[in-house]
Amino acid sequence: MDALSSSTNPQLAFFEQRSWNNGAYACMMYDKYCARWDASVRHRSVSSRKLIKFRADSSRVYGISAARQNENIGDLSSSGKTLAVDYFEGNEGANDAAEILQPLWDDGFGTQTFKDYLEIEKDIVRPDYGPPRWFCPIECRCPLKDSPVLLYLPGLDGLGLGLILQHKALGKVFEVRCMHIPVFDRTPFQGLVNFVENAVKLESASSPKKPIYLVAESIGACIALSVAARNPVIDLVVILINPATSYSRSQLRLLLPLLEALPDQLCTRMPYLFSMTSGDSIKRAMLNTSGFSLAEGAKEVFRNLAALSQPLSGLADIIPVEFYTWKRKMLKTAAAYANSRLHAVKAEVLVLASGKDNMFPSEDEGRRLSDTVGNCIFRGFKDNGHTLLLEGTVNLLTVIKGTGHYRRKTKRDEVSDYVPPSLSEYKLAFDKILGYYRLATSPVMYSTLEDSNIVRGLRGVPDKGPVLLVGYHMLLGAEIYSLVEGFLREKNMVVRGLSHPEMFTKNFRSKYAESSNFDLFEVFGALPVSERNLFKLFSAKSHVLLYPGGVREALHRKGESYKLFWPEQPEFVRMAVKFGVTIVPFGVVGVDDIVELFLDYNEQMRIPFLNQQIRQQNHKAIKLRNRIERTGEEVSHQDLFVPGFYPKIPGRFYFLFGKPIETEGMKECLKDEKLTKILYKKIKSEVEKNIAYLLEKREQDPYRNILKRMAYLSMHVDHVPSFDT
Repeated sequence: MDALSSSTNPQLAFFEQRSWNNGAYACMMYDKYCARWDASVRHRSVSSRKLIKFRADSSRVYGISAARQNENIGDLSSSGKTLAVDYFEGNEGANDAAEILQPLWDDGFGTQTFKDYLEIEKDIVRPDYGPPRWFCPIECRCPLKDSPVLLYLPGLDGLGLGLILQHKALGKVFEVRCMHIPVFDRTPFQGLVNFVENAVKLESASSPKKPIYLVAESIGACIALSVAARNPVIDLVVILINPATSYSRSQLRLLLPLLEALPDQLCTRMPYLFSMTSGDSIKRAMLNTSGFSLAEGAKEVFRNLAALSQPLSGLADIIPVEFYTWKRKMLKTAAAYANSRLHAVKAEVLVLASGKDNMFPSEDEGRRLSDTVGNCIFRGFKDNGHTLLLEGTVNLLTVIKGTGHYRRKTKRDEVSDYVPPSLSEYKLAFDKILGYYRLATSPVMYSTLEDSNIVRGLRGVPDKGPVLLVGYHMLLGAEIYSLVEGFLREKNMVVRGLSHPEMFTKNFRSKYAESSNFDLFEVFGALPVSERNLFKLFSAKSHVLLYPGGVREALHRKGESYKLFWPEQPEFVRMAVKFGVTIVPFGVVGVDDIVELFLDYNEQMRIPFLNQQIRQQNHKAIKLRNRIERTGEEVSHQDLFVPGFYPKIPGRFYFLFGKPIETEGMKECLKDEKLTKILYKKIKSEVEKNIAYLLEKREQDPYRNILKRMAYLSMHVDHVPSFDT
């Protein structure tokens, strides 16, 4: 029987070890752990497996002879208890790689917890007397076609399990490979840098047009920065999590020497100390308890706390005291080496720093690196500890996508490199973050069918693209969240919103370093508005959201509610006609029932210090419509600022998507500018009619007031009714 081919076999591997020699892979199998095996990969029977030994000449072994290394690998194989290795060709199943991911795909985030990490750690931490190596988690199934390689460099433990909560999500869009440093290995820092550098160079040579991702925690961040500094011409994307480059300013620098001076009986308690200082135990224990009642949830938390402490007793008996002495010396060397070479780092760098890191001053270090390294972005997580990726609240793939760092080629393409939101991201955005906003605005959507009948829902919006949604931008773009969610919920469709390019600049992103929720705009499809991006979206047959009024409409003045500020030139019509795009004009109302504007642009410009602040902020900002600006059109005045407003007792948002306008067969518009302008004015007129319709009909909505809606929801579970069409 082929034991490896069964998804229910208890001997299934937790991870597979990859050897980059002639496309061969090795699968390392651990008892007690069951993982679903990728059916596209075919294996030999366990009884006929071929043993693969790790060659000493491919990676120098420190602290143990090569002969003993091979001897121990042979012992493991013959015992069949801890490690078994099976040989197969790595190229098999490559043709089964998916081309795209569908919206609301299952990324598996949240299905594993810190307890899983501790359970696997008990086995993998046992000494095998081998050198550092790479392995690929089996949960990282066959990724998308042409996915880049992601190399994970672990922190102080060196085990390589730090991504265990992220494996399923990352494995969809990356070829994930994790570095493992056995506890008895004593490879010096320079040796580890060489080890990673060799892997990077080999991957760069085999796939020169794809980036290489280095995701590194703690001391691994020092290795990643060193490799990036020594290889400025290789296309690297470096993601640092709580980097140990701040070791000289950390409490750990003073604490470790004191611990080493303690008696041996007390030194065995070091695993408990590191567990307490590395992360939030309460937060770890609360993972996957949201579905319980208050009483049952409390019991589950206490059970989890007890379970989390049990594996540590076993680790205390396995990890030698010399391990911590070696790590302390390496920390000092690694931090000094990496800091001395920051000026040479040319790679893209993303720093993720925890606000409650008890090991390093990570938040301050993240800001320092963002100012020191040229192409660097900082993101802060004020409520997390040192083991940021093991606390179950941060989805690394979401952060990578939201900060614009995911790409498959040398230059990022906002259209072809876009990864649609997963189900967990949808729940995070619209249930957790915007749940109360959705409850307060209670958006209701109507659409127009081909026979001109207006119905509730989005049936009137074509499913087949390319489709261009053209409409009115309410104050501060308050309608965007509801619109994006509505299409995802009802049609399982991502609407790609064209936004002001300034929102995607490093200067603008740095203002929201502590508010990673802002990055969700990009996760849910936003991209810079440009003719090039519009062309690509139409070519990809996407559903596109466009606001011709832009910032001028979203930041309107007092008395300008529901007034369109469109340019005279039909900027998008000609391209829409060229691609035969279906144009859907829409109107939306309701922001005047949510907030009251009390300090607009004109009033702020009359206040000296606000005037100066607005001018400074917009001095280097990207300017759109420079050609139109010379004509003196109102739409050209698009200074970015924050209007003064205060909330009101919430009303309701109403959307009406008009009858689709088919541009297929309108090629004469490409030659006749008058016909183009006629079509443009028709679209604008339809938007105005939709707004007027909604303003009139909302007066007939018996549940326009939030108090009546709450009363209805207290007795019903379905959607709150609205006016009849």
